[in-house]
Amino acid sequence: MSMDIKKAIDQISKDRGLDRDMLVDTLEEAVRTSVIRKYGEDLDVEVSFNEDTGEIEVFQFKVVTRDEDIENDITQISIEDAREHDPSVQLDDEMGFRLKVEDLGRIAAQSAKQVIIQRMRDAEQEIIYEEFKDRQGEILSGIIQRRDKAGWIINLGRTEALLPKDEQIPREHYKRGDRVQALVIDVRKEGRGPQVIVSRSHPDYMAMLFKREVPEVDDGTVVIMNIARDPGSRAKAAVMTRDRDVDPVGACVGIRGSRIQNIVQELRGERIDIVVWSPEIATYARNALSPAVITRIVVDEEENMLEVIVPDNQLTNAIGRKGQNVKLASKLLGWKIDIFTETRYNEGHAIGKGLDQLASVAEVPLQAFVDAGFQTIEKLQDATDEELLTVEGLTESKITDLRTAINFLSSAIEGTLSEEADESVEADDAAEAPVAAEEAPAEEVEEAGETEEDVTENKVTE
Repeated sequence: MSMDIKKAIDQISKDRGLDRDMLVDTLEEAVRTSVIRKYGEDLDVEVSFNEDTGEIEVFQFKVVTRDEDIENDITQISIEDAREHDPSVQLDDEMGFRLKVEDLGRIAAQSAKQVIIQRMRDAEQEIIYEEFKDRQGEILSGIIQRRDKAGWIINLGRTEALLPKDEQIPREHYKRGDRVQALVIDVRKEGRGPQVIVSRSHPDYMAMLFKREVPEVDDGTVVIMNIARDPGSRAKAAVMTRDRDVDPVGACVGIRGSRIQNIVQELRGERIDIVVWSPEIATYARNALSPAVITRIVVDEEENMLEVIVPDNQLTNAIGRKGQNVKLASKLLGWKIDIFTETRYNEGHAIGKGLDQLASVAEVPLQAFVDAGFQTIEKLQDATDEELLTVEGLTESKITDLRTAINFLSSAIEGTLSEEADESVEADDAAEAPVAAEEAPAEEVEEAGETEEDVTENKVTE
């Protein structure tokens, strides 16, 4: 029986990868706890594992004292009784007496067993935590084991991982036994053991797939600057090269799309646009909004906003299906993007400029007109003299000059807009497209998706 304990320690250490010394310490501590529970806290006891015999040796220590001074039989022994065991013993010496582990009883033995099991489980969980805590950002492969309210449980071998619902690719279905890959995004210490959290929708998962499939990304020649994903549907990846002789887009796509096809297949058909990163925000925005043709871009660095002007027939391409193209581009750049057609942008700016000129003629601040409710030239044109006098700083003597300027500007703006509208109609019959992404009717945005699906060829996998 004694050697069986030694064999069990060796076997557990080998099978579970646990430190043998830790197992021995755990065994000794468990036995010591059981002895104290049986005999009381006052007991001075020492437990050790004999490697030669494979036995657990338990010794109880008592202080030698006079018979009349004994107060506690558990911790003290009279000198007369002590000299029966050792004639040379003296007062205040400590004597050790061996206890038989078999005498502990069934309850104490069961308690020791529970302590050993718990300590082994804690040690095993600590080893697993130490193993996975430094593996964040790695792709792991496992087998779908079951589903619970938090998500899918994946068997990784020594432990399990959780794929939460919000980290899954939408419309992706699994069944027990399926093998899946995912990115480790967190490792948590919990009461029941370490929990490994994985994701398939995280942008870094796509970045790691590029690193695995594209040697130039793995060695740092091509750098992925940012990724924006609509998981399961479409994504945009911005890349740059450190070597002028290496085309970053071509490297990521591969010969006949061989490299990117592997990534698309792993992501269940998610379409990927590879765009060239640029330090110039306007150039970067043009690349990110491809395949739409961009007329010009107005950059507002203070507001971190871009006003993108496109030909009237390119609005649907720029916005994309359900606004997907512009949303991904905005997320990729980290800037807010407003998209306008040329017609509406020119119209809005012509009216704005006209109001500013009218304010100058009347020698009244532009804000005074706005505060009085006159945001357009049409409202000023239709206003009565009494209504115009509500503008702070505007007098009767200035109203005549103001009306002359209004009539002149109205004619000029109408002529300009008419010419622009004619040119737009000649170029394309789509001049009635919406003004901006947020103003586009739902039906037209849906139609945009069909146009985009047919046109998008920006190094995108089909």
